[in-house]
Amino acid sequence: MKPINDRVVVKPASADEKTAGGIIIPDTAKEKPQKGEVVAVGPGKDGNAMTVSKGDTVLYGKYAGQEINYEGTDYLIMREDDILVILD
Repeated sequence: MKPINDRVVVKPASADEKTAGGIIIPDTAKEKPQKGEVVAVGPGKDGNAMTVSKGDTVLYGKYAGQEINYEGTDYLIMREDDILVILD
């Protein structure tokens, strides 16, 4: 996949299966992950370079991006502006 303009492709982290106390979370109660790994980055828009790069772990808004399934794997395509922070 090669995103265009300021788009970023993110592979979301898997949802937690258990709480810290060991309680198993059913599928209906799981929250969408807000963390993921950048797998592809567009060239930027209007001459502005992209801040994120492939391999970065990022946090993004709860409703950010468009969900897609490509070759059996779930991804999110979002604008760089939807990314809140890059984790070290």
